[in-house]
Amino acid sequence: MSEKSPDRQGELRTGLRRRHMTMLAIGGAVGAGLFVGSGQVIRTAGPAAILSYAAAGLLVLFVLRALGEMVVARPVAGSLAEYARMALGPWAGFTIGWLYWYLYVILVGAEAVAGAAILASWVDLPQWLLAAALLILMTCVNLVSVRSFGEFEFWFASIKVAAIVVFLVLGVLYVLGLWPDSPGGLHNLTAHGGLMPNGLTSVFTAIVAVMFAFGGTEIVTIAAAESAEPGRAVARATGNVLWRVALFYVFSIFLVVSILPWNDAQVLRSPFVSALDRLDVPAAGTIMQAVILTAVLSVLNSAIYVSSRMLYVLTRDGDAPAGLTRLTPRGVPVRAILLGTVAAWGAVVASYVSPDQVFKFLMNSIGTILAFVYLAILISEIRLRRRLERDAPASLTYRMWLFPYLSVLCVVALVAVLVSMAFMPAVRSQLLASLISLAAVAALYPLRRRYGRRPPVTTPPLIHPTDR
Repeated sequence: MSEKSPDRQGELRTGLRRRHMTMLAIGGAVGAGLFVGSGQVIRTAGPAAILSYAAAGLLVLFVLRALGEMVVARPVAGSLAEYARMALGPWAGFTIGWLYWYLYVILVGAEAVAGAAILASWVDLPQWLLAAALLILMTCVNLVSVRSFGEFEFWFASIKVAAIVVFLVLGVLYVLGLWPDSPGGLHNLTAHGGLMPNGLTSVFTAIVAVMFAFGGTEIVTIAAAESAEPGRAVARATGNVLWRVALFYVFSIFLVVSILPWNDAQVLRSPFVSALDRLDVPAAGTIMQAVILTAVLSVLNSAIYVSSRMLYVLTRDGDAPAGLTRLTPRGVPVRAILLGTVAAWGAVVASYVSPDQVFKFLMNSIGTILAFVYLAILISEIRLRRRLERDAPASLTYRMWLFPYLSVLCVVALVAVLVSMAFMPAVRSQLLASLISLAAVAALYPLRRRYGRRPPVTTPPLIHPTDR
């Protein structure tokens, strides 16, 4: 392939195909948080963890529906920040964009560390070296092209989905008494302290952890700008969130707490491995470790992609150095990708140098950023919906249900979750650290406004000339 120049100013390419978008949407809803983090949710809520996943899943579904409405009406790269800018002003686009970038940069480092910990049990090399290898590998995948990213994510998602489907089939056979030596029945749901052994409040406490596990479902809306059919892809993806959450999360957790007592120490440590061990599946631990590693690599791959696209949008709007907008002939924002990878190294180094202080703070500082982002999405949708109804009603082919009542109700629910965290000792540190992150980013905007080479983009065009 001939290259006119090493990199150039240009536009992102539409290299993602329909199958990439489909599996990106499915895979985004299934991360390592399901396989590992669900143990903590079960510890907190007992069998009622099923309700925590269902309630948080509904809330995320409504948020994605609101985001989908805006993306279908106006697909744009870095949609989360751009819609906040359109609805609330340049300070909102700046704050949400940089918060979201920060979230995924820290996540890149954290997933590299998690993947290295898994590999260390198979490969006799220092974990820092394994973390570096994973970072370099996934960075190279993203540097090739957006299609390369989509292809890797397609196969990562396929492996995750196949593993869960197999687990669901085996679990159903066990619960129905059709598996060898299976007693059958659902007695474990109530036999160890009842459905809510830790009380109703534990269900709401667990929702905080569950919301973070659902992070990634919105990635498909960011990738829409690099898809040949952005509107159709997003409508299909967000419209299918309900069954993905119900099947992959709610039903799988239902099977876990039905197969084993919720307070079993092994269930709390590794729910899916413990359930497969009860079914006497050969090499269950090794199989699940491989699946978890796939999930980690999937999140790492996606996090590098998302952080680079968000940084590209911030640069395009003048909120980051202009040189980061340079694209390769394949339409890849190479400098934005490399900056995110370099920044992620800070988290990797912190995990080995100061795991109980710096790294712990970094992880806590992204704990509720998704809730802030979801609030921005809903408030933006409420404001932009009015403008679209007035100026471009034909673009509203995909609408939020029961507008504006459901949108407002979701805002109230998210605020209630954040306020309740202040009274929960287990998650209070996450709220405090995330608020510090929010305040730090917001405090930078006046500096950007005063010293930036370009004035802030006040309101990107919501209405295209063809709509007038």
